[in-house]
Amino acid sequence: MDLLLNTPALTAYEQMALDETCALAHAGGFWLRFYHWADKEAVTFGYAQPRRSVLRQAAAAGVCGPAVRRPTGGGMVLHRGDLTFSCILQSEQPPAALYARLHGAIRAELAFLAPVKVWGKTAPQAYLPATHGQAGACFLNPVENDLLAADGHKILGGAIRRFGKTVLYQGSLQLPGARENPALKKAVITAVRREFAAHFVPRAAQADVLAQAKKLAQTRYQSEDWNGKFE
Repeated sequence: MDLLLNTPALTAYEQMALDETCALAHAGGFWLRFYHWADKEAVTFGYAQPRRSVLRQAAAAGVCGPAVRRPTGGGMVLHRGDLTFSCILQSEQPPAALYARLHGAIRAELAFLAPVKVWGKTAPQAYLPATHGQAGACFLNPVENDLLAADGHKILGGAIRRFGKTVLYQGSLQLPGARENPALKKAVITAVRREFAAHFVPRAAQADVLAQAKKLAQTRYQSEDWNGKFE
């Protein structure tokens, strides 16, 4: 069953824990979830990223919220009004191919709202875009199939991790007022629906799943062992 998962406001630690919990519990279909943030601002950073440099960059950006290591890869992302979402599905496609497929579909829908480029395709590889304060280090260094605005700054990046045949994608759409803009959320939903033939059923996350995620947040994602794994 394809689910549009609704959740209460969660901390950055709980967001990461819930994505992992849902990925491990996934039994089929396409699950899409938009984060509802309890934190005014937060930082997430890639699984293999050294924490010391992340904290230094976050401090330079004036971020005072929590910083948590993601279960997925990629770079540091500042969550300040971005539209953050995750996708969970079963796929045997290589991560790069799935990334290109998902971002290509979202780009087609965003194009109805504003001009959008694809890094490495409609945007030249040699061009280094300005961030205009929209994002963190991840958004300073676009990779192939990330999405860029007309002026060249990166607006959509994400990271993928496999749990067996189940794939977890975590993405951040960085546009002014993105989190409060229903048109952007609709664009993501429509893109996924068309590209993956998803027939979404809205559903609140079950209480036992939320409880499991909160426990995982406390035991792993808030822990020094996890966040200080690579200094």
